[in-house]
Formats: sequence, C-alpha cells, structure tokens
Amino acid sequence: MKHKNYSSEKVSLKWIFILCISSFALGMLFSNRVWDPPMSNKQIVSQQHLEQELKVISDDCTKKQRMLGQGKDIMGEVYKTHEAIQTLDKTISSLQMELAAARSSQQLGSSNQSTVMLDASSVVSPPKKKAFVVIGINTAFSSRRRRDSVRETWMPQGEDLVRLEKEKGIVIRFMIGHSATSNSILDRAIDAEEAQHNDFLRLEHVEGYHELSAKTKIFFTTALAKWDADFYVKVDDDVHVNLGMLAITLARHRSKPRVYMGCMKSGPVLSQKSVKYYEPEYWKFGEEGNKYFRHATGQIYAISKDLATYISINRPILHKYANEDVSLGAWFIGLEVEHIDERNMCCGTPPDCEWKAQAGNVCVASFDWTCSGICKSVEKIKEVHARCGEGDGAIWSAML
Repeated sequence: MKHKNYSSEKVSLKWIFILCISSFALGMLFSNRVWDPPMSNKQIVSQQHLEQELKVISDDCTKKQRMLGQGKDIMGEVYKTHEAIQTLDKTISSLQMELAAARSSQQLGSSNQSTVMLDASSVVSPPKKKAFVVIGINTAFSSRRRRDSVRETWMPQGEDLVRLEKEKGIVIRFMIGHSATSNSILDRAIDAEEAQHNDFLRLEHVEGYHELSAKTKIFFTTALAKWDADFYVKVDDDVHVNLGMLAITLARHRSKPRVYMGCMKSGPVLSQKSVKYYEPEYWKFGEEGNKYFRHATGQIYAISKDLATYISINRPILHKYANEDVSLGAWFIGLEVEHIDERNMCCGTPPDCEWKAQAGNVCVASFDWTCSGICKSVEKIKEVHARCGEGDGAIWSAML
C-alpha cells in the first residue's frame, strides 16, 4: 500500500514538471505573436520612410533597366530628331519672314490707298512658281558675246532650259536692267535677244558698273516675287559653272533656315581713289590698313529664301557700299546667319579645276582671281568647259 502511493506521487511530479515547461513555452510563443511592444511614433515614421525609399530605389532600377534595354534605339533616334529640329527651325523662320513681308506689303498698300484707286482684280498677284534654286547671271548691255559663250557651254537652251525648271526646279536667267534712256537701242537689242532665247529676267534698274549693289538688291527682290525657291544664286557671266555640282552642294544645306554660301574672303579696305576697288567710306572700317569683315566673293554666291526675303523687306534701308560683295556681307553681318565657306565655288581655271575633276572633286565654279572672272572668257570658257566640265548628263542625274 505504501509502495502504490509512492508511485502515484512520482507520476504526479513528472506531469507537473512537463506541464510547467509546456506552459512556459506557450507563454513565450503567445507573448511574441500577440503582445509585441507598441512602436513609438518616431519608429513608425522611420519605418514608413524606409519603405518609401526602398520603393523609389526599386522603381528607379526598373526604369534604368528599361532605358538600358532601349539604348540602341535612342542613338538611332538622335539623328532623326536633329534633322527634325532643323526642319522645324527653317519652317518657323520662313513663316516669320512671310509674315514680315505680308506686313510690309500691307503697309505699302495702305499708304497708297489714299492716293491711288485700284480695281480689286489688279491687286491680286499671280501665284509664285515653286523652284529649288533661281540662278541670276549678272550681265551688261555690252556683253552679248559673253552671254552666247555661256549658252554654248554650261547653260541649257530652249526645251532643255524649260525641262530643267520642270524636272529639277532649277531656274536660270540673265539678269539685266534698262538704260537711262527709255526704249533706247540698247533696250531694243535686249528685247530682240529675249525673243530669240527667252532667258532674261528684266529688272527695274538703271544699268551701271557702280550700281551693282542696287542691282543685287533688286534681283533678289524680283526673283523672290516670281519664284518661291529654296535658294537664290548670283553669278557673273564670265564664270564657268557645273550645274549638277552646284545643285548637289546646295541640297546638302536645304534644311537650314538662313544660309549664306560662297568663297569667304577678307580683303583690305582701299582708301586710295586711284585704285579699282576704292572704298569711299573706308573710315567706317577703322584705321588705315584694316580689312573688311568676312564675306563671299562676288563672282558667285548663294543665299537661302529667308535672307532673300529679308533683303526684299528691308531694301530701302540697306546701305550700299562701293563693292557689291561687301554690301551683301554687311547686310548679313548682324543677323543669325550661317556663313558657309565653300571653296569648290572658287576653283581656278585649268589646270587647277582639271586636276580636281580628275581626282573626283568636280568644282562648282571656276574663274581666274587675277581677272575677277575667266580672263578673256569669250575665247577661254569653252576650253574650261571641255577640261573641267562635269558632263552634260550630270545635272539630270543629280539627286536633290
């Protein structure tokens, strides 16, 4: 009996020990899951801030991964974007110039309205013809033989001249004004030549060597009124031109809004009255011995439509210096204009232009610097054309 009581007491102690341990374990588990100590406000804010930072870092990593995946496409789009910006810049510039021209015409019309009564149909100007480039060949009454030598070499004639305008948008005209005497024998001679060749652009201008700056302004104004072109080119009638190379060279800058292209130079300002290129206003260019600002040489140069529009609008107040090329450079010196020094527009006559042509670098224009044109051009231009010409088919195959 005593032994039995001892055994039950032993079992009871064992179970009591197990129950104590189990209760302790359950208490620890229960207190860890349910009775976590409450966090302070600072701890809550800190934890939320940490979670936000982790989210930002995660989002940033995701974006960077996407950008890295698109990296190849981005570089491919840069060039397209640059071209689009240039085209947009040109469009905006053209619209600004057209608006200025419209305002100028409106002001002119309102000033004339009080003195002149016009029929409604007479004020409607004909629509402009679209062109790529208008080339004006500067010529004089006495230069019939020069004009014929140009017609026989680099300038297309007859149906080819018309075809060039229709297919390539290239307009070529000899530009000339009129004599001081109305309907003189000189004017009638030009009228007869025009009836034969149909390749003149008559200007409201009295011809004279010392009036070249005024003639240049009137040419751009007249050409702009007749043709809506991307470029306007002036060239002398004693210069040889490769039309295909000229067109290709201009086309490279077609998307730019304000272009002034030619062989840029900076010659001395001549203050001696006895010399050919004497500048009466030499004092405006500083001390004796100074040079002109950089400008395109007058034998041949090109300007874009916006600059031709600028000349047309501001023609009455554009100052004329003694030398035409200096005058043109002065009109642009204070504007946002891209000066393009194109040395292929001032090659020498053979052997210079011939060597370049053989090397695959065909010249845009060729002349002799010593003569400010081809020396004895009537006799020599055919030789220049034979040795330095690009070939009659070049202009028709040129990709513009």
